[in-house]
Amino acid sequence: MSEFKTDLSIVIPTLGRDAVLVATIESLLRLPTRADEIIIVDQTPQHATDTDARLKQWSDQSRIRWVRLDRPSITCSMNHGLRIATSGLVLFLDDDIRPRGDLVGQHRAAHAECPERWATVGQVLQPWQKPLDVDAPRLLTGLRLDEDFPFHSTREMEVHNVMAGNLCVHRERALSIGGFDENFQGAAYRFETDFARRIEAAGGTIVFLGGAGIDHLRVAKGGTRLEGDHLRSASPRHGVGDHYYAMRHAESRVEAQFYCLRRMFREVRTKFHLMHPWWIPVKLVGEARAYFEASRLIRQNSDSITCRHDHSR
Repeated sequence: MSEFKTDLSIVIPTLGRDAVLVATIESLLRLPTRADEIIIVDQTPQHATDTDARLKQWSDQSRIRWVRLDRPSITCSMNHGLRIATSGLVLFLDDDIRPRGDLVGQHRAAHAECPERWATVGQVLQPWQKPLDVDAPRLLTGLRLDEDFPFHSTREMEVHNVMAGNLCVHRERALSIGGFDENFQGAAYRFETDFARRIEAAGGTIVFLGGAGIDHLRVAKGGTRLEGDHLRSASPRHGVGDHYYAMRHAESRVEAQFYCLRRMFREVRTKFHLMHPWWIPVKLVGEARAYFEASRLIRQNSDSITCRHDHSR
C-alpha cells in the first residue's frame, strides 16, 4: 500500500436532481477548506437546460469533473467515483445537502491524525433534527448493531454503521475490499451497513465525527424515491437489499431466516396497511420476491465491481 495522502476528493452520485444539485455544488465550492476535486457521477438521463449549462460551465472551468453513467445504481456510481478519484481520501456526499462548518477540513484532519483509520462518517441532520450532545444507545446487537445510531450527535465515537451521504474513506483500503457491493439493487437498502461490516472484517475502524456535519434536505423528487411507493408495491427492489444483507452477514442460517421473516411481517405492520389492508398481500408478494432474489444473489456469489458502461464529459 502506498504512502498515505491527505488530499481529498468529493464524490457526489446524482439521479433526477436539477436545481438542488446545482445549489449543493455551489455550497461545496464556498467551503473554507475546499476539496482537491469534486466528481459528479451523474445518472440523470436528461437535465433541465439551465442545469445542463451550469454543469457544463463548471466542467469546462475544471471546477468539477462531470461523469455520466447510463444505468442508475447507487453502488455502481459510488464505485466508479472511488476508482477515478485522484486523492488519497474520498468523501461521498448526497446530492441534496448543505455542508456545516469546515466539513472537508474536519474529515481530512481526522484521517491525518490517525492514518491507520479506514473511514470517518460525519453528522447527518435530517430536516426534523437538531444537533444534540448524545451518546449511542447501543441497545441493538447482531445484524442490527448501531441501526439506532444517532447520526445527529455532536460527539466523536467509534461506530459500526455508516450513512453514505457523509462518508469519507481511505481510497486504497476501500478498494482493497472491493468497494461497495453492487449486488445491492433497487433502493439498495443496507449497502452502507454491509460496507461497514466488511471494513471491520478486514480489521479497519470507523469513527463518527459530530463536528463534520451536513443538513440533508431530503428533496421529494429524485434519488432513491424514483423507486416509487414501497408500501403498495409487489416489486422486490424495495426489500432485496435487506434480505441480502442478512444472508451475507448473519452468524447462522437460522439467524438470517429469522431476520428475513421478521422483516416481512414488519413491512406490513404499518399504519398505512392497517387503514388499507387490501395492500397487505401485494406487499407480502414483494417481500417474498425480494427474499428469493437475495437467495439467488448469495448463490451467485459475485462481489466484483462490474460497472463498465460509463463515459465522461
